[in-house]
Amino acid sequence: MRTRFSLTPVQYRRVAYAALASLSVIVLTGAAVRLTDSGLGCSNWPKCGGTVLPPLSSHALIEFGNRAISGLVGVIAAAAFVLAYFRRPFRRDLAWIALTLPLGVIAQAVLGGFTVREHLAPGFVMAHFGLSMIILIGAVALAWRSAHEPGSRPRTDDRLAIWSVRALAPLGALVIFAGTAATAAGPHSGGVTGQRVHRLHFKGADTLSWLVSRHATIAALLGVAAVAVWLLHRHRGYERTLEPLTVLGILLAAQGLVGSVQYELHLPADMVWVHVGLATATWLAVLWSVAAAGRLVPRRAEVPVADRASTPRELEAIGPVG
Repeated sequence: MRTRFSLTPVQYRRVAYAALASLSVIVLTGAAVRLTDSGLGCSNWPKCGGTVLPPLSSHALIEFGNRAISGLVGVIAAAAFVLAYFRRPFRRDLAWIALTLPLGVIAQAVLGGFTVREHLAPGFVMAHFGLSMIILIGAVALAWRSAHEPGSRPRTDDRLAIWSVRALAPLGALVIFAGTAATAAGPHSGGVTGQRVHRLHFKGADTLSWLVSRHATIAALLGVAAVAVWLLHRHRGYERTLEPLTVLGILLAAQGLVGSVQYELHLPADMVWVHVGLATATWLAVLWSVAAAGRLVPRRAEVPVADRASTPRELEAIGPVG
């Protein structure tokens, strides 16, 4: 069967992008579950209320619908892994990266079960969203690498340019973590009135405002850093990174506007959902920027001048002898 059925690089690239799209969409459906207070619509897992089919209530249907979509996403993720072995020419690196996708979906399902069992404890809910962002790293890597053959893109020795982009990733992850903490302290606990759902309250009534303030500060730092990196790459002529960095800057500006408005309006659920969607898109833009920046030329051990031959550039600088 492996010899009869095969995928071209272009066809497998479409599979990789389909997996990336599905893993991005499931983040939005998961956020919808929390923002509609449907997190405990199904009181147990994997069944819903002790039965295979959900009860006829809006909260149960929303939660069960998200589980059904998650199952479909799992099938797509598994297909990305299996079909990597039918790609011609076969690439081991793509197969290993693709393996992280179904494993991530399985981990999400297990974590989701514990989240329901622990009545939407803040730590579990935050970890649920954080794991989604981690899975997207593998999905972006798979989509990006499937679009480029090994060695087709030259490496660079400009370490400042590359590491400046890479530094945006941990800063972006910190912004996301602070955002999930702010959500965990906010009014959208994920459960309906009367259900035992915990929120973060380590600073009492001021927990939400304290976390929102820190989240906004870190996000502002990310925005300033993104602009600085854009200016650096423009100055050094790195055309391949200007597009993703521009998209990142626009998304961060939109995030700042939406975040400010939603806070002034006391966090309406629909605007929070938009905020989550923009956060996901922003994280994808960060990963896109890192991928577009490329890889560095490995550092080589310093060789004593007396023990090595002069390079052509050094000979040119010396000039003709005699």
